[in-house]
Amino acid sequence: MGGDAGPEAVIAGAAISRVRHPRSRFIFHGDETVLAPLLRRKRRLAKHAEIRHAPDVVKMGEKPSQALRRGRNSSMWRAIESVAKGEAQVVVSCGNTGALMAMSMVQLRIIEGVSRPAIAAIWPTMRAQSVVLDVGANAGCDAEQLVDFAVMGEAFARAIFGIERPSVGLLNIGEEEVKGIESVKRAAQILRASHLPIEFRGFIEGDDIGTGLVDVVVTDGFTGNVALKTAEGTAKLVAHFLRAALTRSIFGKLGAILAGGALRTLRKKMDPRSVNGGTFLGLNGAVVKSHGGTDALGFASALDLAVDLGQSDVIARIAADRAGIATKLENGVGKPAASGQAQAAAS
Repeated sequence: MGGDAGPEAVIAGAAISRVRHPRSRFIFHGDETVLAPLLRRKRRLAKHAEIRHAPDVVKMGEKPSQALRRGRNSSMWRAIESVAKGEAQVVVSCGNTGALMAMSMVQLRIIEGVSRPAIAAIWPTMRAQSVVLDVGANAGCDAEQLVDFAVMGEAFARAIFGIERPSVGLLNIGEEEVKGIESVKRAAQILRASHLPIEFRGFIEGDDIGTGLVDVVVTDGFTGNVALKTAEGTAKLVAHFLRAALTRSIFGKLGAILAGGALRTLRKKMDPRSVNGGTFLGLNGAVVKSHGGTDALGFASALDLAVDLGQSDVIARIAADRAGIATKLENGVGKPAASGQAQAAAS
């Protein structure tokens, strides 16, 4: 029931995704008087879907604490509950991000050893695609949280991309070991000494994200969210400049006609709807957050991601890898050197 386009985009997106994934089934939670007429228009989808009436809706501007207190009869709470009860494998929502995270943490619980969940986004690159996390759940992070994100992002990349040994990089202001804030430098120390099945590449810079230098980019939620919004804005700027150049003169319009196929391919690659959907990692259940302003095609992309998650063992992988990290930390891996050792190294 959330998002700018409401249930129309959700039902239409599910119909598109059902064609791509013929074995998928859907449970729609929300106002039955609104959902039923929409579902009847999609006869093929209706055969593989059910509606569960939920009278309340979490508003987009509602605080997470308010949603938790008053939202037990909401479509969002009921949808998460269906995953907690094992009736569905993944929950997908266009609604209030903060409320979705809060309700998911209460009902699904955090994986043992993980300090905080993170939102992972799939990022198109020159090479293929990368995973970037966190992109908004945690504004500030300590070293252990960044290590958690690396473990979760690596497991996610293995499950979704099918990469046996994904490469991981920590987003920093430079590649040199002496650069960056203390939490980022210590996270790198822990990852280098952990001996996990992670190909840790050290520090990467912002311009390395788009080149696809690593499969997993780890950062705090504040920096990740700024990077994500900056990339989206840059894509819109490039599209604006390109459109203006191709319509400025008769020669530009002729060139656009001749290059029509290439321009359509470019438009498709730059379309944010094709990579819509952020995954909440670190929970004992799969949750996908769709962009609130997306349409049916964008919501279908979020559902495609949900299907991949439902067929993967990413949660079990995260739990196992995090347990290994916990053992290393207990044994002192990655702890800062004593002051005397630090002075000797500096001299």
